[in-house]
Amino acid sequence: MQKTGMHKADMYKAGMQKICVIGGSRYFGKLLVQRLQAAGHQVTVVNRGSTRPPAGVEHLVVDRNDEPALKAALGTRTFDVVVDQVCYTPVQAAIAARAFGGRTRRYVMTSTIEVYDPATAALAPLPVDTLVPEESVDAAAWRASTDLPWHDEAYLEAHYAEGKRQAEAVLARTPGFAFASVRSAHVLGGGAQEFTGRLAHYVERIARGQEITVHARARPTVFIHYEELADLLLWAATATDFTGPLNACSDGLLDVRDLSAAVAAQTGRRPLYRTVADGESASPFSFDRHYAMSNARAKHLGFAFSRTTDWLPGAVAETLTASAVPTL
Repeated sequence: MQKTGMHKADMYKAGMQKICVIGGSRYFGKLLVQRLQAAGHQVTVVNRGSTRPPAGVEHLVVDRNDEPALKAALGTRTFDVVVDQVCYTPVQAAIAARAFGGRTRRYVMTSTIEVYDPATAALAPLPVDTLVPEESVDAAAWRASTDLPWHDEAYLEAHYAEGKRQAEAVLARTPGFAFASVRSAHVLGGGAQEFTGRLAHYVERIARGQEITVHARARPTVFIHYEELADLLLWAATATDFTGPLNACSDGLLDVRDLSAAVAAQTGRRPLYRTVADGESASPFSFDRHYAMSNARAKHLGFAFSRTTDWLPGAVAETLTASAVPTL
């Protein structure tokens, strides 16, 4: 992957800080913990214990959904920053607000591009070619309902975007700390570490000569490499004090056919498409609606992004190796 244009002196200018990472057991969260530690920060990881953090990182094994247990595990600890990698509902956000209020000066939540999805929220329409800015979803003004069945996995999966919007809303209105959210684009890279399997879907189907289902008028979207997202979260936690939402995406728009072409270049096979109308189900990253994000705010604050086309071939190659499918 091409490195960002941000200088290490800028990234680490704040010196050693006490950072709490909630989650941090896999993918870019795991990498974030490693990079925080390498940068000299005092790191505490809070999770349920499925994966141990690196040696030298404090590990609190507790379920974040159990408020009394979380408060007991935290004890008298205080932090400069909390980075919440696994907040999906307003209930979880409310627990975190009560548990960390007064313990940290700053709270950074990893959110998602899906908060802008017009299929899941009544948002003001933007022209098709407009890159969506952060103010399109004002978390502080969004309604949060903690009495919905957020504990039900099927409900949560069906309302993922709304859960993230409402989690942001709760934390944005918490007076006990400064709040920032990082709204991540679709994350790729890392081969087998990319646990969603979305890039593998394209790699395996194209390599085997199977059809890819796409919309007739597929809209472009934005992506980010998992290492770049870890870099941005490190920067957001330690080198800047912005508040509110921040879009995180590499430069350059791609639609599903662009992505398939990048896979085809690695596999030696031409993609086969089955076209469906808007509103019908299609493969991952085929979108019949527009909500590609703008990364202008992050750039203005000093973060330099790579271009998706610079790192995508490497991400495809990693996934191809991990999938072990035949190529020409």
